[in-house]
Amino acid sequence: MADIQAGAERRRVLIAEDEALIRLDLAEMLVEEGYDVVGEAGDGETAVRLAEELKPDLVILDIKMPIMDGLAAAERIAGGRIAPVVILTAFSQRDLVERARAAGAMAYLVKPFQKSDLVPAIEIALSRYSEIAALEAEVAGLTDRLEIRKIVERAKGALMTTYGMTEPQAFKWIQRTAMDHRMTMREVAERILAEGTGAEPAEAG
Repeated sequence: MADIQAGAERRRVLIAEDEALIRLDLAEMLVEEGYDVVGEAGDGETAVRLAEELKPDLVILDIKMPIMDGLAAAERIAGGRIAPVVILTAFSQRDLVERARAAGAMAYLVKPFQKSDLVPAIEIALSRYSEIAALEAEVAGLTDRLEIRKIVERAKGALMTTYGMTEPQAFKWIQRTAMDHRMTMREVAERILAEGTGAEPAEAG
């Protein structure tokens, strides 16, 4: 799947994992899949500092790390809008996934993971992060942002169910339709829900 990056700028990834062997395996997988590993950290505090310095496209954080754990680091990195975060969690830590989401993680990987699990998690994180950035650009207030995200999520679900779109395709269609018709994404999403996806999906790419 390395051709995902073909013809496009290679995504820059920062890895934070206190187990050196796992960190090495992860770095190898990322390079094989066409990503650039721009930094590595063994603790959460170093991860936050490197994220601020390097401004990567994505940060992969293990939950259990010394000095500062992955959840606290995710909160700082995601809260500061530095980069999207993918959390690494052991199977026994599944209860921490909700806390990871609350901390701002966009996706997670359960250890031990396969290379085939890695790219989908990264692409989901990048896609969700860009969606949130686009929605936040549209409205200023936190309450409004949460409300619009709920409405757009429901509209995306309707497009995915009716037209078999992927999640990124559904969001891009809503975004493009809003631009083409000089509407807000909220207005487009509300129209999709009101019309029962009577929207014309031909433009979706």
